[in-house]
Amino acid sequence: MATKTIINPANSPAALGPYSHAVRTGDLLFCAGQIPVDPQDGQLVPGDIRIQTERVLQNIKAILDDQNLTFAHVVKSTVFLTDLADFIGMNEVYAGHFTAHFPARSTVQVAALPKGAKVEIEVVAHF
Repeated sequence: MATKTIINPANSPAALGPYSHAVRTGDLLFCAGQIPVDPQDGQLVPGDIRIQTERVLQNIKAILDDQNLTFAHVVKSTVFLTDLADFIGMNEVYAGHFTAHFPARSTVQVAALPKGAKVEIEVVAHF
């Protein structure tokens, strides 16, 4: 059985519950869903879907950076939106971070997200 390494980068927002920001096992990194929380003050970043998606992706980047990975290492992502009408705006920002050989992705609408966020994204990366 592969060992499990807990990843909680110092420059990431504090976890909102009993979970780790990411777990590495073997050559895979499983990142918990990130919402648009500012790591400096722990508050939800106000704004439209583009602003919130950018903050989410910055939070994911901090986890990837901690493990010397980039968005190019991401093999799967799941996007949770509270309103699928925000899909186009989210997708525009997302495409700016995933620029080639896009990962597999699922996007679903959910009833609500923590702190009233409009978007949450989780990823799996391969070393």
